[in-house]
Amino acid sequence: MGRRSVVVSTLGITQTLAWGSTYYLAAVFADPISDTLQLPHAWFFGIFSASLLLSGLLGPLAGRIIDEYGGRDVLAATNLVFAAGLVCLSFAGGIASLALAWAIIGIGMGFGLYEAAFATATGLYGREARNAITGITLFAGFASTVGWPTSAFFIEQFGWRGACIAWAVLHLVIGLPMNRLLIPRTAPHAPEKAHAHAAAPAGISWTMIVLAAVFGATWCVATALAAHLPRLLQAMGVTTTTAIFAASLVGPAQVAARLVEFTFLQNLSPMISARLATALHPLGAVLLALIGPAAAIPFVLLHGAGNGMLTIARGTLPLALFGPAGYGLRTGILSAPARILQGGAPLLFGLVLDNGGPRAALLLSGSLVGLSFFALFTLSVPAPAYPASAEGR
Repeated sequence: MGRRSVVVSTLGITQTLAWGSTYYLAAVFADPISDTLQLPHAWFFGIFSASLLLSGLLGPLAGRIIDEYGGRDVLAATNLVFAAGLVCLSFAGGIASLALAWAIIGIGMGFGLYEAAFATATGLYGREARNAITGITLFAGFASTVGWPTSAFFIEQFGWRGACIAWAVLHLVIGLPMNRLLIPRTAPHAPEKAHAHAAAPAGISWTMIVLAAVFGATWCVATALAAHLPRLLQAMGVTTTTAIFAASLVGPAQVAARLVEFTFLQNLSPMISARLATALHPLGAVLLALIGPAAAIPFVLLHGAGNGMLTIARGTLPLALFGPAGYGLRTGILSAPARILQGGAPLLFGLVLDNGGPRAALLLSGSLVGLSFFALFTLSVPAPAYPASAEGR
């Protein structure tokens, strides 16, 4: 148990670093980089979206490699890739060099974010990986909470170019040694792992289509609201101060929901948790649309809680439905549509918010997550896929 705690803590800390220095980098670095390079914000975010697209396309390949060789060396290599991309970003002088830097970072994201960490944990602990996956998300749930102020501090102290170097150094002195030295090289259940490639998905089943659609829809809503939540609340009549305060509660709500998953829901099927999670955002959207500003905080708490639990479901549902064999490749395939679509989510949601108003935006987000809720009822977890087991203990 002690060794597992070290692995989960390691993956949680290195995932916090990976997310904070890449995915959450754009929100803080967009203004200074765009101003220095004299580029419209649309160009910066367009390049960033392209890097997300690239990471999505690489997800299945990353999963297959982790299935075959384990995740330790893959994750350690991504720290080198992230560091290289951040150093290149620090030297960016125009569109071409900016695109190159984000392409390198996109490669790192394709091989080094949640799906890779979940696949690494599943390779080590098999069907007993659910608590490990939840534990990883408990740590990394603070990625934005830690990443945004850290980026702002680095920029204030060193300028944005120096801030990129500072993040790169953290990958080399914290992320690389932790991933390389504290994660076991091979899984303890070698026979199962040996057959992982053979048992990998040979085709796209109905279950995979539904899961990919659910993950894509919910991830797009989460990405859209990450960009527009304060604006949405203000458009509903919430004051600026209250809107900012309410929006800041998303992170705590995510972590609180993950703690509930880790403690009270861990003995239930992941499908029950996923269905509960997809019910929360639509409920909050209805409350906000009907009640107005007074429901701002309940809406944010429900949205954040649902999003926090859905992050876990992205790791645990494929494990429950298909088992650990071929897990990395399967999750890579399932996450690819979401990664590809999320780049356009803020733009689409912004257009609806600006042209249709806040209730139209709530209708869009609530409908997408609500349809996901009903879609999950077309699936069921096979009884043999979620047994009580001492495996990996």
